[in-house]
Amino acid sequence: MLAGVIVDMDGVVVDSHPTHMLAWKMLLEELGKNPSESDLDFVLDGHRREDILRHYLGELSAEQIVEYGTRKDALYREAAQELKTIRGLEEFMDQLAAAGIAMAVASSAGRQRVEQTLEKLGLAKRFRAVVTGDDVVKHKPDPAVFLMAAQEMGVRAESILVCEDAAVGVIAAKSAGMKCLGIAVEGREAQLMQAGADRVVRDFREVRLEEVSGMF
Repeated sequence: MLAGVIVDMDGVVVDSHPTHMLAWKMLLEELGKNPSESDLDFVLDGHRREDILRHYLGELSAEQIVEYGTRKDALYREAAQELKTIRGLEEFMDQLAAAGIAMAVASSAGRQRVEQTLEKLGLAKRFRAVVTGDDVVKHKPDPAVFLMAAQEMGVRAESILVCEDAAVGVIAAKSAGMKCLGIAVEGREAQLMQAGADRVVRDFREVRLEEVSGMF
């Protein structure tokens, strides 16, 4: 029986991927790189910031990771003037709240950005738990972030639906013993299905509570 829903943040709660892509492109260009659009697909795969930096720039010191990460965050804030939720999300959350189903956020992003984004969108009080990349040692595709969210919600893994937009997140959710709904805003349906998603939709306008409850 469905008793809890865990959502990733970027690409699931907020339509932030275009802004992230722009910020990464600007940072890499500042550092003498000229990534193509296809090169930037790595950013959409749910990797941590440190892994993204090393992917494009090679081995870096801890100081460089902090420096470049701080600069990327600044570029993101400059570009993120009007962040919007993924279409249909708030209506789906209303259905969950009316049914008494617990909700949590589990993101690889840092706590400061996650909390700032949720506050800006007016959603912070709607989640029973918020778990971020700062809270776990192992990151997606390891299931740690989802298992911690389940523990903080007080809901068993087998009763949880995870909403994810990245293959590593889908793998993490399935490894945690949870059902997974893929959100393919970026048109990545095949990748999400291949990673093991139980169902894939374009956005939450295609989701109804009675339908996802039937997955359990």
